[in-house]
Amino acid sequence: MNTNDFDFELPEALIAQTPLAKRDASRLLVLNTHQKSLVDKHFDQIIDHLNPGDALVMNNTRVLPARLYGQKTETGGHVELLLLKNTEGDDWEVLAKPAKRLRVGTQISFGDGRLTAMILEELEHGGRIVRFSYDGIFLEVLESLGEMPLPPYIHERLEDRDRYQTVYAKENGSAAAPTAGLHFTQELLERIAAKGVKLVELTLHVGLGTFRPVSVDDLDDHQMHSEFYSLSQEAAETLNEVKAAGGRIVAVGTTSIRTLETIGSKFDGQIQADSGWTNIFIKPGYSFKIVDAFSTNFHLPKSTLVMLVAAFAGREFVLEAYAHAVREGYRFFSFGDAMFIEKSSENN
Repeated sequence: MNTNDFDFELPEALIAQTPLAKRDASRLLVLNTHQKSLVDKHFDQIIDHLNPGDALVMNNTRVLPARLYGQKTETGGHVELLLLKNTEGDDWEVLAKPAKRLRVGTQISFGDGRLTAMILEELEHGGRIVRFSYDGIFLEVLESLGEMPLPPYIHERLEDRDRYQTVYAKENGSAAAPTAGLHFTQELLERIAAKGVKLVELTLHVGLGTFRPVSVDDLDDHQMHSEFYSLSQEAAETLNEVKAAGGRIVAVGTTSIRTLETIGSKFDGQIQADSGWTNIFIKPGYSFKIVDAFSTNFHLPKSTLVMLVAAFAGREFVLEAYAHAVREGYRFFSFGDAMFIEKSSENN
């Protein structure tokens, strides 16, 4: 398939710049792939589409304040680094600006020298491997000097950095939020659990690919980035119990989907405790092995995330849903509204 097959018109005014005052006050477009129906709701009504005995699977990764602004030690030139992943010790893979001026051996200072970095290696697309030096605990230094790495299409300043974290964020390591989870409040999760839905957590640290568009015409030529994932033994056992009892595996967001389907592909459709790196590319033609339904935000045109949704719901139906969302003024991307996609609602 061609990348242009997943393009659509999106007015810039629909790109949400700030989160709503209340997380679960966003809108929810419900897609039923069996009935080919689109229903407009509010996000807190997602509970009506979760059945007792289902499992709701959430990515508990926590976003690092991973954007750093500093100066080249020798010239004073301004530098921006976006931390992507810890490679070893104090070495990190980063996106660097202006990359052309940051050669191996360049030293950078942040916060009047409280944190320094040296370029160790040059990678493609502005990537660099850097080694940090500091006194104390790195994450504490980062918390004091770093900013939340909001996507480039968000131009407003985020007043409360916790609004770019899910309420269940625990495991440090992401360069971006798993945004489908931003809609959940603790109260809504408690109501869902009280209905008899199992709440299950996994981890996938959102990385480099979030900031890279698909740059090829033929999808078969696209190479996905790698991201670290982990599913615990306890979580695997709970999911297997749910499936054995006839419940559904409902994923929150594409990161949860990618983790579950990576494990399902690795273990012939079975769910096992596992951790490692995944570069799975889910596009039309893929056969889902674990996930039965999911929530997700509205994504960028021609992105791998739209392709993943199309793999589950069908390209034409997904593009129809996106056109409906544009007509109805839904808010798009990280701080925008959500979709819930299911195969049938006959049990609800």
